[in-house]
Amino acid sequence: MRKLPAALAALIAAGTGLVASCSTSPTPDAAYAPGTPGASATAHGTADSAATAHGAQSGGATAHSTAAPNTQVNGTLANGTTWVAEYPAPWNGTLVLYSHGYGDLTAADAPDADTQHALLAAGYAIAGSSFDPHGSQWALNTAVGDQFGALAAVEATVLPHQPQHVLAFGTSMGGLISALEAQDGQGKIDGALTTCGIVGGGVNLGQSQLDGEYTIAQLLGDPHTRLVGLDDESAFGTAQALNEAAQQAQGSSAGKARLALAMAFLNIPAWDPNDGQPAPADNPGAQESAQFATLMDGSTNVLAFIEGGRESIEQAVGGQPTSTSGTDFARLLANSPYRQEVAALYRAAGLNLNADLAALTAHAVIKADPAALQRLKATSDPTGKLAVPELDLHTIGDNLVPVQNEYNYGRLVNRAGSGSLLRQAYTDSYGHCNFSPSELVAGVQAVMHRVTTGHWDNAATAASLEQAAAATNLGTAKFTDYHPGELTGAVTGS
Repeated sequence: MRKLPAALAALIAAGTGLVASCSTSPTPDAAYAPGTPGASATAHGTADSAATAHGAQSGGATAHSTAAPNTQVNGTLANGTTWVAEYPAPWNGTLVLYSHGYGDLTAADAPDADTQHALLAAGYAIAGSSFDPHGSQWALNTAVGDQFGALAAVEATVLPHQPQHVLAFGTSMGGLISALEAQDGQGKIDGALTTCGIVGGGVNLGQSQLDGEYTIAQLLGDPHTRLVGLDDESAFGTAQALNEAAQQAQGSSAGKARLALAMAFLNIPAWDPNDGQPAPADNPGAQESAQFATLMDGSTNVLAFIEGGRESIEQAVGGQPTSTSGTDFARLLANSPYRQEVAALYRAAGLNLNADLAALTAHAVIKADPAALQRLKATSDPTGKLAVPELDLHTIGDNLVPVQNEYNYGRLVNRAGSGSLLRQAYTDSYGHCNFSPSELVAGVQAVMHRVTTGHWDNAATAASLEQAAAATNLGTAKFTDYHPGELTGAVTGS
């Protein structure tokens, strides 16, 4: 694997790196070496049912561990995937199988040290894998199989006996993986906690990001900016060019209006990262200012993050899966929650919004590689057909994986007939995966309630989650009632 060029790493995050918001790994690593994509994820479409005790379902070998409790154990699968696991004494009989976010392919069993300690202290065993280290950092080609392989190894060689229950738990890209485990995990897991997950799927992720970046290049920068088919150096050049265009645009009313249009397509939340609060919905100028601050957030530069991620996705699927060709940009804006903000700023600047939308549509010529698109759908798009109960948690002000992913995923799950198995909850917080240990442990407890009783009851409501989080004494919680809108740029039927 090649390392991310230092210039792009510095642009992505001053001092924190590409994966700061998605992974426990401290080192930016792009894994951009070209290669043949690995095997696709397991088949989707398992039956809708409530999970029973794991020991009755598992087809794995009987555990014969000699591993000591309170000791971290490491192992390696045949494809080179590494895993890590630990169980406490006393153990409550439940194993939490953690999927890490986009970034270094290093095994992790929790999103952070505080949550790791909290889960162990609450009696949970924990485990997680690196995913195939020979593949792309967009690890969806093998991640589900890698996780289930690690699960089998941990059950056979670490735990003192078969777990009574197994819960999948994932963050960011790992949240997409845990959602796929929830549909493919019959007989392996009993429930899933998906946090800050890319549950709208890989296709929608790429499309919405490309729509926004194309708008910046077309209206504010160089229309010939290379947006797809990236390598290390072109990814850096593209990120730098788009950031410079956005920064220059912020200096004029016309630039702000056009940048607001691009940020609407990018689904950038109007939350100011400096105070962690949303801008007033009736103040278009304040909304745009907050969105720009989010776009340029010093902890993770959004545009640079997108370019690095796009290169990894293209590597994983063997081509370029996103397109602008055929996109009706006026229709996209009409469905955006920021359409009134954009229209107001265009009027104030004396610009013709309809003319700009028509120009975007007329010059949209990027076409996807059909084979790459189909591979991304096969490996990285949920079907919505759940095999086990799933709870999703999302921060409202997520700057990297927009909260609107949850609207599209909820609709997909309902259409697949699995709505009774899914619950979604939100925290009134800014940032990607910005959850406290109390919020995450409360989420695990809510899934356990559903698994052990067969009913959600009120366990996944904002009020109940807030109460459960407070009872953990692990810090503050900010659960709130919320209903996100549709993801702007989502592809129908993706």
